[in-house]
Amino acid sequence: MKKFISSSFIVLLAFSLLLSPTFIARAESDVDIISKSGLLMDYSSGEVLFEKNPTLHLPIASMVKMMTILISLEEYEEGNIALDSLISTTENASGMGGSQVFIDPYVEYTFEDLLKSVIMASANDASVALAEYFNGNEKSFTNRMNKRAKELGMNDTNYANCTGLPAPEQYSCAKDCAILMREILKHELYHKYSTIWMDELTHPSGRKTELVNTNKLIRYFEGCDGGKTGSTNEAGCCLTASAKRGDMRLISVIIGAENSKTRFNESSLLLNYGFANFENKFLVDVNTPISKLPISKGKMENCDVYASENFVAIMKKGNNTTYETNVNLPTTLKAPLKNGQKVGSVKVTKDGNIVKEIDLIVKTDVKHSSYFDSAKKVIENW
Repeated sequence: MKKFISSSFIVLLAFSLLLSPTFIARAESDVDIISKSGLLMDYSSGEVLFEKNPTLHLPIASMVKMMTILISLEEYEEGNIALDSLISTTENASGMGGSQVFIDPYVEYTFEDLLKSVIMASANDASVALAEYFNGNEKSFTNRMNKRAKELGMNDTNYANCTGLPAPEQYSCAKDCAILMREILKHELYHKYSTIWMDELTHPSGRKTELVNTNKLIRYFEGCDGGKTGSTNEAGCCLTASAKRGDMRLISVIIGAENSKTRFNESSLLLNYGFANFENKFLVDVNTPISKLPISKGKMENCDVYASENFVAIMKKGNNTTYETNVNLPTTLKAPLKNGQKVGSVKVTKDGNIVKEIDLIVKTDVKHSSYFDSAKKVIENW
């Protein structure tokens, strides 16, 4: 049996009561919105810093396209499509109403052009073209959207199409929109297009359509580098946006604003509130060794142990709390070891509750020492 040692160290950090229901109630007295629903989330931890009707079922207009975008990005990441892959369009896709880039039917556009058109210009026609390419038809793609939503824990969302055009059975909520944007932001390709203010789409015929980013905060709000707008008579004006300043990234959601000006103003209000009142602190850093352990029967005498992922806490400025980080490791490691192999764990706790458990790993291969290696070591130490 391996003998395990458990070590604990306490980190005193500035923190608010943000993890408790009491904090949420107080947050609403610090900042308020008139839109039907809204939410402010810390990207790193997923903690909610402000909420108003966070799970209220509401139409969200073109913010539905965030799921179309996510699935497209995941297809790209999985190697199922390349940026220059050609997608044939249909009469159905080109005939979509609402916001569009006026794609032609029965021609080929690159995946990159269609994806960029959805991210920047919220194009319904490009969205349907992507849906038809990936799943054959929009209905099948919509079923896939709902399945992916459930996988992400979006329990208050139901999609009826891939565009956000009005449908009685289609709804989502501020919390789910934030969850979805948090997942989208993990994809580097998204940022390639979400930060563009103006561009143009060149059609196969040579005709050109100007693309203007519907998210005005990209241009006018410091640090904003992503988002998705939505607007219909039914849904009102909506916006999910993200901004990063320093090491902190925040996500804001506004649903049911009375006009476009209000959605941008209230989104800016929430983001400014977050940056002014909170800060991120690294409790576990993947780049800093947790421990250095001796190796038994290995070609190396010892090896650094690292966390497999970061843990970043969101803290209210000017308040204090105590976190405990409990490290569970053996006294020695036994060769052979492989890069990425789990050798222990670290638990982050607050108020006695486990907030996160992270694997501890080695980042190098360690071969088993041979008889010759052992003999050589004895001679060297003679």
